[in-house]
Amino acid sequence: DGAFELRFGPDGRLRHLFQQAPLRVLFPTPEPGEPPLAAAVNCAGGLAGGDALRQEARLEAGARATMSTAAAEKVYRSLGPETRIATRLAVEPGAILEWIPQETILFDNARLERRLRADLAEGATLLAAETLVFGRAARGERMRRGALLDVWRLHGPDGGLLWADALALPDDPGEALAAPFGFAGAEALGTLLFAGAGAEAGRDLLRATSPAAPGGATLPRPGLLLARWLGP
Repeated sequence: DGAFELRFGPDGRLRHLFQQAPLRVLFPTPEPGEPPLAAAVNCAGGLAGGDALRQEARLEAGARATMSTAAAEKVYRSLGPETRIATRLAVEPGAILEWIPQETILFDNARLERRLRADLAEGATLLAAETLVFGRAARGERMRRGALLDVWRLHGPDGGLLWADALALPDDPGEALAAPFGFAGAEALGTLLFAGAGAEAGRDLLRATSPAAPGGATLPRPGLLLARWLGP
């Protein structure tokens, strides 16, 4: 049952930090001119069925920060219970948050319930990217059994819902992952959400990327960019 809470101020200082094992947050020295960097670490090395993580990050007005992870998160096979990850992001007026963790690797028979909620104030900017890998490619493993529920919610200045999405893969997801008009056998799924000025230009940029990284980019509403990729 791991957790962290942190809050950055506009001067780059850490205003609040709470950590509960096995989660820890490291603060590497950023490059000159770059915003503060926080890297979450799961000291347990991976997540098993029944494990739970709670992650909360808040940026005060005018603050800027980048959050990532020190390594890919591994979700081991479960004997029944789900692994649960809950993330809450709050970005106050004029603040900029990059939420760019490394990939989450789902072992065969993993069961994951993951929920992300972001609350954006007026003039806030958020770049959030998550990657799911269906099995351990290096050993030729594919995720054929298990389950996945991946839920995103984005709320605006008045608390209203700006965007909602949920991906549900049932027990024995091998058929859904192989479906030609679904995942088409892809080994990984990448999702990128950008909220802020420049979303339209970002869509055009992503649509011009190499065919080696097939994906799609759209604007669900003004100032909001959604992109997804399927591939190896």
